Amino acid sequence: MPNLKSLMDQRATAWNQAQEFQSRGDDNPLSAEDRSAWDAALADVERLSTEIETEERHARLSAVDYSQVVPPEKTPEPGEDRQASQETAYRDAFSAFTRRGMSGLDNEQRQLLMSNQTEIRAGATSPGSAGGYFIPTDTLAKITETMKAYGGLLGAANVITTASGNPLNWPTNDDTSNVGAILAENAQITEQDVTLGQKTLGAYMYTSKLVRLSLQLIQDDAFGVESWLARKLGERIGRAVAAHLATGTGSSQPEGLFTNATAGKTGAAGQVTSVLYDDLVDLQHSIDPAYRGSAQWAMSDSALKVVRKLKDGDGRPLWEPSTQVGVPSSLLGSAVLIDNGIPVPAASAKSIGYGDINAAYVVRQVSGGQLMRLDERYADYLQVGFFGFMRLDAKPDDASAFKVYAHPAT
Repeated sequence: MPNLKSLMDQRATAWNQAQEFQSRGDDNPLSAEDRSAWDAALADVERLSTEIETEERHARLSAVDYSQVVPPEKTPEPGEDRQASQETAYRDAFSAFTRRGMSGLDNEQRQLLMSNQTEIRAGATSPGSAGGYFIPTDTLAKITETMKAYGGLLGAANVITTASGNPLNWPTNDDTSNVGAILAENAQITEQDVTLGQKTLGAYMYTSKLVRLSLQLIQDDAFGVESWLARKLGERIGRAVAAHLATGTGSSQPEGLFTNATAGKTGAAGQVTSVLYDDLVDLQHSIDPAYRGSAQWAMSDSALKVVRKLKDGDGRPLWEPSTQVGVPSSLLGSAVLIDNGIPVPAASAKSIGYGDINAAYVVRQVSGGQLMRLDERYADYLQVGFFGFMRLDAKPDDASAFKVYAHPAT
């Protein structure tokens, strides 16, 4: 990533220049020329930060981390070579199905796909059927990575993958208010029961909606329609998931992390779109130290713009830009996660969160996405319809691990 490295170096230089002018101003008032240069350096930091964020997002979308989905390479055990060969054959058959449909498959490919098929009869065509096939692992990884890019919360949450979509129950317990005691000699031990609860995750169906491609585009396929289409479908599903992971109601959709989160700090009257340095400190310390070792900030880009303008008592910006590729910029010593599904600063909005998101939020995904191809429905347009779908649910787990900054109503 030479371009990203160059941008990081430029931002580090601009930041150092700004800090130098800041240190001068600590002793004597800056001259008009120096203040102009200081403002220019800060403007460069702002501009370069935006470019870096764009480059990092592009890198996430174009360079999929397959290790998150595909097991790392190891010495094949007996039978593994055969399994790898079957996976390659399935991927090739799926690619052929995407480009040419069932008629473009040989008998072996057709049997391979049908062994994993969920067939859905298309009532709009007679005769006719639409086969839904599991998306190969590497293509599914592209969709998953795209969803993470659009919804930063997904990458930080505790993600559980299950083979089926049956209700998933798990016990809960909060024993933090109970403490032990000194026992006097010959005294009976006091009883203190633990209180157990239960939470349940379902599996809501997310769809990319329908995409129609012309036969000419599919047949020519000069750029790899399978990967391109997977990315587009993943972006659509990702946008829908991102909004729900942040502020979903929990009724007929996942419950968002911010929806019912406890306010660790509420702004004073008049702070309907603003936040103070002291507010952020209070929010950090509203989280128990046991969680702060893995804690991070979560906010939208609009909220980050507000926060980046804050300065401490010596006039130094709270936001610390990263000067190293792969190391996130920090705020009061903690990383900042950006997710535009999180509410922007506004009256009564919960716009900034802080805590251990992995402990606070759990996401359940049903393994495997599926892609549907509709050959006959749009045949008179010489088009083929495609849509993808995935099943997912999410809800808060440990409420003590994450709290939010709430703006006042007025």
